[in-house]
Amino acid sequence: MSKRESYEKRTEELLLPIAEQNGVEIYDVEYVKEGSDHYLRAYIDKPEGVSILDCEHVSRALSDALDREDFIPDAYILEVSSPGLGRTLKKDKHLQKSIGQEVEIRLFKAVDKCREFSGTLVGFSGETVTIAQEGTERVFDRAEIARIRLALDF
Repeated sequence: MSKRESYEKRTEELLLPIAEQNGVEIYDVEYVKEGSDHYLRAYIDKPEGVSILDCEHVSRALSDALDREDFIPDAYILEVSSPGLGRTLKKDKHLQKSIGQEVEIRLFKAVDKCREFSGTLVGFSGETVTIAQEGTERVFDRAEIARIRLALDF
């Protein structure tokens, strides 16, 4: 397990009881370096959407728990937020909740001279993701997908 994965896993373990106490679910936790700064991001969600107060309460409690445990030696910026409307679908549980919704898929390499596809998410497995485009199903290998996110419909 990499350092990043270890930090994310331990943070998620600390966050679980905090999320339950605040009536939210953990959508994702990520530890990333952007420029010279490290960020520890916790994304929370609930069916009716999270409010700024939800984020504030979870952030304060998580910050206190992280200070007590002190397992990340680097300086970092803690962010707690909603995953947003165009949320990235990283985990199987994200894909499962999104079946029947419009998604955008970006590939690492072009297929038929195209790297971006959109359609209705109809299914997935450990190896593939299937979308429907105008009645035609298209299957993508998960290893070839750089990102899947919900499509924004304006």
